[in-house]
Amino acid sequence: MVTTTFTKETHLAVELPEADGLVAEAPLDILEVVVSEAGSYSVNGLALINSQADTLRRALLKAAGENRALPFVVTADANTPHQAVVTVMDVAGKMGFSSLSITTQKPPAEQ
Repeated sequence: MVTTTFTKETHLAVELPEADGLVAEAPLDILEVVVSEAGSYSVNGLALINSQADTLRRALLKAAGENRALPFVVTADANTPHQAVVTVMDVAGKMGFSSLSITTQKPPAEQ
């Protein structure tokens, strides 16, 4: 099953990978990490000063507090280095987040 989440506009421009599937509505309270093509992170629309795992962990802790039940959404550019996405998933797992999803975009309609 593939889920898709519509995201708010952020300061990082990303080109999402494409996937066929059903579209689910985004929950009101989510924790979203956007990963740019260069591997830069933003958490809930706020760009981080670097791409280090500890910086990401601190930003996630600030955004989520102790709430590890928040849906955790990773939105990555289609050309993002794989390691940048793995780092987000690793940090989220170590922090105890269990509801993790990765967004995609629906391919353009065939003409």
